[in-house]
Amino acid sequence: MINVHAVSIIYKHEMLRAWQAVMQTFVSPIVSTILYFVVFGSAIGTRIETVQDVPYGAFLVPGLMMLALLTQSVANASFGIYFPRFTGTIYEVLSAPVSFIEILMGYVGAAATKSFLIGIIILVTAGFFVELDIHHPFWMLGFLVLTCISFSLLGFIIGLWADNFEKLQLIPMLVITPLVFLGGSFYTIDMLPPAWRTASLFNPVVYLVSGFRWSFYEVADVRVEVSLFMVMLFTGICLLIIWWIFKTGYRLKQ
Repeated sequence: MINVHAVSIIYKHEMLRAWQAVMQTFVSPIVSTILYFVVFGSAIGTRIETVQDVPYGAFLVPGLMMLALLTQSVANASFGIYFPRFTGTIYEVLSAPVSFIEILMGYVGAAATKSFLIGIIILVTAGFFVELDIHHPFWMLGFLVLTCISFSLLGFIIGLWADNFEKLQLIPMLVITPLVFLGGSFYTIDMLPPAWRTASLFNPVVYLVSGFRWSFYEVADVRVEVSLFMVMLFTGICLLIIWWIFKTGYRLKQ
């Protein structure tokens, strides 16, 4: 059986840390969203009126949400597990009668919750700038939750792998952020030349953004079934890697 009390303690501790830094956790994404709308909406929106028959300002919303969700999920989860390793308190958790599933549920659950709240905040903020028409709200929430969980799992892996603060920022800055910007967050890959369009299909973020945008406007770069499958596959791979880390003690027994 799942030790609900242990999961709850870890979860509440991580959520409390977020509320203590509320300006950085929740206010910063709102400011960033406003700036993106000012820059992209005002500067580029006057040149590009519609994309796939969707007003460009509204077309940006799913991409902006994905940009925030991916970066925040990775950052929240990676720092959440790295800091206990850095201070040594992780060994108290590992010595307690809790399984890796319960540890994972506490840390990843808190990181995913924070990212989900940030996504909702950005959606509400965007509503003040553009008219939103969400065709499939349940699918939108589903993709939102899956994205938060999957990239929180990735952040958890990064937090276990990193042995200093520089490495903690390495993958988010040099891998995640470029993939998001090149993953159709602010454009459709149909705008690209054929060679670049084919290369974009190897970017996993394309499938996330495409499926999420479909839930809003029923327009997508790839089929929604493919997007959903890729998200589930990525989640499964992350879970498998975390299971291996806890089984072998990689970065945990040092």
